[in-house]
Amino acid sequence: MSGSMSATRPRSPGSSPPVRPTCVIHTAYARDGADAWATNVDGARNVAVVAAAAGARLVHMSTDVVFGGDAGRPYVEADPPAPVTDYGRSKAASEAAVRGAHPGAAVVRTSLIYGGETPSRYERTTMDVLDGIVDMAFFSDEIRCPVDVGDLADAILELAGLDLSGPVHVAGPDAVSRYELAKLVAASTGRDPGLVRGVSSAAAGSTRPLDCRLDCGLARSVLATRVRGVRDVLQGPSRETAQPPSAPV
Repeated sequence: MSGSMSATRPRSPGSSPPVRPTCVIHTAYARDGADAWATNVDGARNVAVVAAAAGARLVHMSTDVVFGGDAGRPYVEADPPAPVTDYGRSKAASEAAVRGAHPGAAVVRTSLIYGGETPSRYERTTMDVLDGIVDMAFFSDEIRCPVDVGDLADAILELAGLDLSGPVHVAGPDAVSRYELAKLVAASTGRDPGLVRGVSSAAAGSTRPLDCRLDCGLARSVLATRVRGVRDVLQGPSRETAQPPSAPV
């Protein structure tokens, strides 16, 4: 959405939006830091208010970590959020704020995003670890449904044209641990998967959600876009290697 308004600074009541978009896809977020709540909750609410005032379709991006990871099965859209991290709590609050301001909005919950013209943060971190730049192990019991960024973008654009409101889960069909994902990234970039080290969340003292699998049956029933599994994508042609160092995830 174009225009001069900051997402975290609302317009005065009664003022009109600077543009009249037909659709807004809201992807901005902050994982942590002093401005995380303002960005994730207040900013999302302001975008939703302006989109609603403009009569625009709104697709708001959210995350699988709005769930607690203890259901023992894939989460469906009707499951209530129960986040266990500050980031998850801010994204759950963001969803509520968006739906309150724009009831017709679609709220897309997704998972770890990888792929694209350049490797993702997770892929870069894996490469940094295997190249000896970063020392870390990967959680062997934290399960996610990684999604290729191109597949996700295609699905979002398709959703933008559909009359579908409320939560919808869009993630890959393969449920893998962060440890397995790192091994897949290693192999796909010509590195040795045997060098990837795993660790349990309990051993690492982590309080992150463990099993955040998403049931994407609703998305599959309404979308023509095929969202591929991470094994399909990363076990294809090898991806290139040398990328700048990055922070661990």
